[in-house]
Amino acid sequence: MKVAFIGLGVMGYPMAGHLCKSGHEVTVYNRTTKKAKSWLDDYSGSYAALPAEAVKGAELVFTCVGNDNDLREVTCGEGGVFEGLESGAILVDHTTASAEIARALNEVAKSRDCGFLDAPVSGGQAGAENGVLSIMVGGHENHFAKAEPVMSCYGKSIRLIGESGAGQLSKMVNQICIGGLLQGLSEAVHFAKKSGLDAEQVFDVIQHGAAGSWQMVNRHQTMLAGEYDFGFAVDWMRKDFSIVLDEARKNGAKLPVTALVDQFYADVQAMGGGRLDTSSLLKRLEE
Repeated sequence: MKVAFIGLGVMGYPMAGHLCKSGHEVTVYNRTTKKAKSWLDDYSGSYAALPAEAVKGAELVFTCVGNDNDLREVTCGEGGVFEGLESGAILVDHTTASAEIARALNEVAKSRDCGFLDAPVSGGQAGAENGVLSIMVGGHENHFAKAEPVMSCYGKSIRLIGESGAGQLSKMVNQICIGGLLQGLSEAVHFAKKSGLDAEQVFDVIQHGAAGSWQMVNRHQTMLAGEYDFGFAVDWMRKDFSIVLDEARKNGAKLPVTALVDQFYADVQAMGGGRLDTSSLLKRLEE
């Protein structure tokens, strides 16, 4: 299938690569040309100077950029996706963004006789590189049926949750869970060390019980070693939490733990840790 991928960041770069390795004809666009050229060195495909040029003739177009503003720019701005998107094509957005912009882009797509799916992902850089992402999708079931087999080249668990915006709302649920888990894990590691326990042995045991989680299995060793150069950056989590907390103000949800952890991440940023991964909440406790 002829496809386009807009945004070759930490997640988009390997995702676009999986599309290429699966035999699709891929045209990429990235605001930093150097990154696009690097991708072309690693994979076979083509590069376009503008999103509108990249999407010409594409049946499916994937976007994965930083935030609402970035997404609005590459889709609706001058030279954006919608200038080149052809009737019947489907835009699949993997950006973690607001449900509001997802619904707005869905309306733009409909007005141009195109489809739209909001499809944020979870699994981090490792999940993207290994092709085992979880993908939460909002949109029409017919559009999902066409896009899902293609997304399966980098997604392990792909689910249509509901109408437009449901994918982004589901990603917010995901981030709420992760924030609370990491704060609890950070306190547990801190407590184990202060208690004089062999923390490695402790977590080797409890990760197989009720306290176990992906975060515990994959992060307790690096946390114990004081290494925070893995996974999802604090700056990105704070961006996501701002989306979550804004949505909570609109729908009336009470998120006291999420709001508190957001402030703890602000402390990590103030310590110069904005680019550290989200398990660096422990670093805040040990300062």
